[in-house]
Amino acid sequence: MRPEPYAFLGIRVGAYTREDLNACIARAVDGNEHVVIANHNMNSVALVRRDATMRAFYEQADITHVDGMPLVPLGRALGFPLRREHRVTYVDWVPALMAEAADRGWRVYYLGGRPGVAERGAEVLRARHPTLAIQVHHGYFDHAAGSQDNQQVLADMTAFSPHVLMVGLGMPRQEHWVHAHRAGITANAVLLAGAALDYVAGAVPTPPRWAGRWSLEWAFRLAAEPRRLGRRYLVEPWPVLGLFVREWFRRGKIA
Repeated sequence: MRPEPYAFLGIRVGAYTREDLNACIARAVDGNEHVVIANHNMNSVALVRRDATMRAFYEQADITHVDGMPLVPLGRALGFPLRREHRVTYVDWVPALMAEAADRGWRVYYLGGRPGVAERGAEVLRARHPTLAIQVHHGYFDHAAGSQDNQQVLADMTAFSPHVLMVGLGMPRQEHWVHAHRAGITANAVLLAGAALDYVAGAVPTPPRWAGRWSLEWAFRLAAEPRRLGRRYLVEPWPVLGLFVREWFRRGKIA
């Protein structure tokens, strides 16, 4: 799969829809392969510029899709054929992914969230999909590779033998954790899922879906969690936009 075809703003992404990503997981499960499915948004574009571990993680990821809607118009302005359906966020993807998992018998393990929240999300998903095999563990443990907490989480995960592992520790902790433990993860597909089950559980309000189509979802998320997301949405995008302007002029001069 690598390298992804579209390189801009210092990142590489592919044009994947939800259906494409489900098909990637199916191929990995059916072929007993192991893939890491990463994603990019404005936050990750800013992080890879200053975080060496993030850069290494994305270099080794097998599939990288667009998660942040602003990357679609920015990519199009730079000449890449990205469309709205190529923006896949977990709020929109989880229903289709869980339906596919239940239908195909994929075991799903979710790691992340506050104690009790992921469990509520899993209960909601089981009610929607009675045949879904899902196990969860909260994200409030010592993430250090040699810690007892971490070893217990890995042992629990291995015992469940998931086909799909969703790591929702927040960016960049989740990418750092997967990068450090990839060699020992047996799941066929590893997904960097952020707060996916927080939304399912209702712990975080789900932004209106029309807002995502018009690159306004950030405003609703900022209103819901201003202290946690203030810097991400009000400060970090400006250097990325500056990077876009420089790249746009450079590409124009080359053309």
